[in-house]
Amino acid sequence: MTGSTSDVDGAVGTSVDARERLTASRTGAAVLRRVRSEVRKLGGAEERATTSQVAFRRRRGFAYLWVPGQYVASDVPVVISLALPTHVRSSRFKEVVQPSVGVWMHHLEVRKVGELDAEFREWLERAYQGAA
Repeated sequence: MTGSTSDVDGAVGTSVDARERLTASRTGAAVLRRVRSEVRKLGGAEERATTSQVAFRRRRGFAYLWVPGQYVASDVPVVISLALPTHVRSSRFKEVVQPSVGVWMHHLEVRKVGELDAEFREWLERAYQGAA
């Protein structure tokens, strides 16, 4: 099996590489726990893991956590990609791309869990609402 799903409240299916990669570092594990907690506060969502990422979904995906070192030489422990309905301009985003009409992917490099602040929670909530 290449992936598993669970609800955000915690039940996890089969062991999945992306989840294992994230939790292999203290920062990755803490970021995953914090995002789960914030999503739960918003009303919950499906958590789906593949070999490359852990995705949070409603009708569609809105937040994706992945380890950049899996693809390129990087000391960044985790990237959170948020699917937002508009382009948000912030120097905090490493990259913003528009993969389709009405969807802007915002890539946020996270080096410590404290970076998941009020501004991040606003972005997460916008992505969450846009995925309904």
